[in-house]
Amino acid sequence: MLVSFKKGLIDGLRVTWLLGKVIFPITLIIALLQHTPVLPWIIDLIAPFMGIFGLSGDAAIPLVLGNVLNLYAGIGAILTLDLTVKEVFTIALMLGFAHSLLIECGVAIKVGVKLWIVLLVRYGLAFLSGILVNLVWQGGAEPAKFGFTSNSPQTEVITGWIPISIDALQQAFMGVLQLALIVIPLMIFIQVLKDKDFIRIFSKKMSPITRTLGMSENTSTTLTAGLFFGLAYGAGVMIQAAREEGVSKKDLTIAFIFLGACHAIIEDTLIFVPLGIPVLPLFIIRLGIAVLLTVTVAIIWKKSEIARGKEVTYGQ
Repeated sequence: MLVSFKKGLIDGLRVTWLLGKVIFPITLIIALLQHTPVLPWIIDLIAPFMGIFGLSGDAAIPLVLGNVLNLYAGIGAILTLDLTVKEVFTIALMLGFAHSLLIECGVAIKVGVKLWIVLLVRYGLAFLSGILVNLVWQGGAEPAKFGFTSNSPQTEVITGWIPISIDALQQAFMGVLQLALIVIPLMIFIQVLKDKDFIRIFSKKMSPITRTLGMSENTSTTLTAGLFFGLAYGAGVMIQAAREEGVSKKDLTIAFIFLGACHAIIEDTLIFVPLGIPVLPLFIIRLGIAVLLTVTVAIIWKKSEIARGKEVTYGQ
């Protein structure tokens, strides 16, 4: 157990360092831009589109950064903004469905899934969820409070580049600190699961679930890797499993449709805890939509497959 703890701690510190190199500069830059005409100009330009999701214009910043970079960059941007609980929840849900697309779309292509399918599923779910939350949820108007930070409107305006720079550095440091408090325990927990052989055992237990979702049993390892480690971290396991276990392109596509909605669902949910929003609904909504969408696609695909009478396996 002690060995697992040490390995997990080292991995946690390493990941915190790697991701902190993204969080810190992003938070710093955005905090500085708040005191220039640049950010207000961008906000005014995008504000009308954000209204569809019930979001203010500046909410576009974490959405864009989260999609282009990763969830941590999106969270870094959120920490610098004055948002309501509903806005933060909406952004978190949309980013849960669509984030790190440059890297994760590359993984999908490498495995053999068509790019347009991944983009359609992830952007479609993100946009639809944002619109539905805006229409259905009437509460959440109170200001969001982010863990150790206070993003309430300032009673006095900060002037001068030295005070502005100090304030921006403080925001960037607190963003990395909150990241570390989530990532390090998470990596320790994952390392314990690895050393206890839980991942392999869980893959076997997943077989009935993969069948229920319309996939063959040999897809369970691919599905487990995506669920626990995400599309980026679990890419190596997923690609290897797909090749070695002869996973069909149909099963790979259906698996990626499922994982597009809820990959790394534990980690991606826990990292939003410091933002002070209800994370259980995030988990339930992502998982529920993933299951519903996957089963629907599997049923339609099966009917189409019966008509065609063939299936192409991976690598063919």
